[in-house]
Amino acid sequence: MARLGWPVHRQSGPGRGRCRRPAGKTRQPVRPAAGHGMGGHAVIDALLNTQTGIDLQTLASQALHGQPVSQPDYRITVEDKDGNSTDLTPVFAGRLVSLTLTDHRSLEADMLDLSLDDSDGLLDIPNRGARLRVAIGWKGQPLVDKGVYTVDEIEHSGSPDTLSIRARSADLRTGLSQQRERSYHNQTVRQIITALAEAHKLKPVIGATLAEEVVPHLDQTSESDANLLTRLADQFDAIGTVKDGRLLFIKAGEATTASGEPMPAITLTRQDGDQHRFSIADGQNYTAVTARWQNADKGTQGEVTVDANTRYKRVHTQTKKGKTSKKTRQVAVQTEPVTSSAENTKVLRHLYASEATALRGARAAFAKLQRGVATFSITLAIGRPELRTELPVTVSGWKPQIDATGWLISQVTHTMGDGGYTTAVELEMRVNDNQ
Repeated sequence: MARLGWPVHRQSGPGRGRCRRPAGKTRQPVRPAAGHGMGGHAVIDALLNTQTGIDLQTLASQALHGQPVSQPDYRITVEDKDGNSTDLTPVFAGRLVSLTLTDHRSLEADMLDLSLDDSDGLLDIPNRGARLRVAIGWKGQPLVDKGVYTVDEIEHSGSPDTLSIRARSADLRTGLSQQRERSYHNQTVRQIITALAEAHKLKPVIGATLAEEVVPHLDQTSESDANLLTRLADQFDAIGTVKDGRLLFIKAGEATTASGEPMPAITLTRQDGDQHRFSIADGQNYTAVTARWQNADKGTQGEVTVDANTRYKRVHTQTKKGKTSKKTRQVAVQTEPVTSSAENTKVLRHLYASEATALRGARAAFAKLQRGVATFSITLAIGRPELRTELPVTVSGWKPQIDATGWLISQVTHTMGDGGYTTAVELEMRVNDNQ
């Protein structure tokens, strides 16, 4: 099994999927929650649109009636290049000090951090490049697959001796960082994203509201596909990322599946969490965004400004002969005149090539400003393995201003250890983009 890059023949410690303290440290019992207000609602996965089957009602009932809360559980397998897998869970049993999974929404790699007790010296240092598939949850319930991670950082420290392993989402260690030269002309978002996905043997998943948007021209000059994807996402206020073999390109904050169906919001109550932090800012006092454009071919120029009263609609374009085309373009309609002062209007530095691209850029920048006005973070006392980025959230039990706000998950951190299993979620405001 050495070719798998892991010492699977060295096993020690009783039990399966249990956390162990390093020598010299006091073990703390799994911490019961004070009650759970979710009921047995199964949440639709944000990106893969599958049901998790997590029985939250059972966990809540155990905590509420003083019964021992189910133990956290996990499964870790190592995969070779041919797709064969070997279960490492028995190897880790009784050795796992902590497991942390961080789910990011952008092209920043998702992170897996493992800390293993090596006080008996029986653990070998694994090879960098080993591929680990991880699933987490609670004993007696279905585990939730969290994808594949590639080991790229290893540390052995002591005393007591501990082996620390850091792995990043496997998909983002591929050729996405290689610089390329190519251009796209009058292609839809669907065509561009599909081409990128096929180049890296990924499955494209494109939001319905973005798929048919036309990009007049896009040059890739000594630029990686990862950077191009980020640049395109910025233009459309989209999330461009890679998750478990899928290249995702979806509208930021839209809270819909790839097919365009709205996702039901999950509800988090004050009883679910043991820590929270809410902050609100003034968005740098900006109440509008202006983008300038210049069309060198036609010798025309201008600017567009969007604010909270801007609405958007699509109209058919005209051919050179004056006929109505099947293609559409986006236009802005003001329900009220823009009244923002110069000091309260953010002017984008980029000079756009057309009025349409300037409007797209201004709309994206304004939506991003609105989402950043308020943030809310919650640490859930009972870990929720099904939670992912981009899930819509409603909250209750906090201040009225907090409860009245629609939220969206921007980052999730799952942590297992002597303290049990908790989930920390970072939330940002959901924005009505007035589409």
